[in-house]
Amino acid sequence: MYIDPKRYAGRPDESRSAQEDAIYDKLDELAIPFDRVDHEHADTMEDCLLIESVLGGKICKNLFLCNRQQTAFYLLMMPGDKPFKTKFLSSQLGCARLSFADAGHMEAYLRTIPGSVSALELLFDPENRVQLVIDRDLLEDETISGHPGFSTSTLRLSREDMFRYVRAAGHEPVFVDLPAQIEDE
Repeated sequence: MYIDPKRYAGRPDESRSAQEDAIYDKLDELAIPFDRVDHEHADTMEDCLLIESVLGGKICKNLFLCNRQQTAFYLLMMPGDKPFKTKFLSSQLGCARLSFADAGHMEAYLRTIPGSVSALELLFDPENRVQLVIDRDLLEDETISGHPGFSTSTLRLSREDMFRYVRAAGHEPVFVDLPAQIEDE
């Protein structure tokens, strides 16, 4: 996988997709500084580990989930190296057992594709159909990262600026405590 070895400050000089440009426009409107690394499509945590060394910060895991009836949708942000089991999140959210939401809902609600989802796409959900859920362990880091529309760039923002961004997009995060280790069932 190719990763541009340079870390950039701010948006690219050229226009990209409409989604990515809208995210950069919102970041500019809010005067939120960020670092950017460009790379080939990265949709696994293994790819993201390679990007971390250029980005200079950890990349979090972003999971798009839904309840069994597909009536409630969640975007979970958690440390990239932390294991995930739906039962621990389901019980904290008080909902039916969660599963991964399909690509159609991701496209409809967040205008992105699997492997590219991040809190930056909440800009495209003005009806608040997606609840942002953040594992409290992410609060230990000074920065939070995410793809701006598609996983060919990764942005690093301060934690507080990311929260300011999602709140400006009309979303209030819910915080959860997911276990660091999961014992075999």
